Amino acid sequence: METYSLVCHPDTPANTVTEIEVSVERTISGLWLRFHAELVLERVVLPSPAGATRADGLWTTTCFEAFLRPDGGSRYMELNFSPSSQWAAYDFTGYREGMAPAELQTAPTIGEDASDGHFALEADIVPLPARVGSKVQLALSAVIEETDGTKSYWALAHPPGKPDFHAEACFAATLAATPAA
Repeated sequence: METYSLVCHPDTPANTVTEIEVSVERTISGLWLRFHAELVLERVVLPSPAGATRADGLWTTTCFEAFLRPDGGSRYMELNFSPSSQWAAYDFTGYREGMAPAELQTAPTIGEDASDGHFALEADIVPLPARVGSKVQLALSAVIEETDGTKSYWALAHPPGKPDFHAEACFAATLAATPAA
């Protein structure tokens, strides 16, 4: 298991979030992610429970994301996870090109836990589509909306300019090959 720290985009400072870490584990059949944010829970917008259904536009409020790109390729998959338990998956043929709904064999399992000072979301994607490949470039990100309307954008790294989680700079980690059975 690897743990990564996300950094807040300098143009979108957070008022209540102090840290976001993401634990990632590649399993024999899938991918497990745990996003953990240190924050003042009552000051964060958390979408109401909606069930584990596919939905678009999750990134318009508090949402956690992973981008997976086969090593050396230009195609990539975007996965979005909402505290509502809704999710989204998209395939792209290149940078923001050829967007299409990604087919997953089963819906991701999403769980959460929270207290006054933290929020954590776990997502388990089993099985991970074979097209993702064995060695993967990884981008991890989060959008956090606060009750006063502030939105902060968090990622492993940010390109110059406005927040853009699809940018090359964001693919700042490598996910190891699938472990042997």
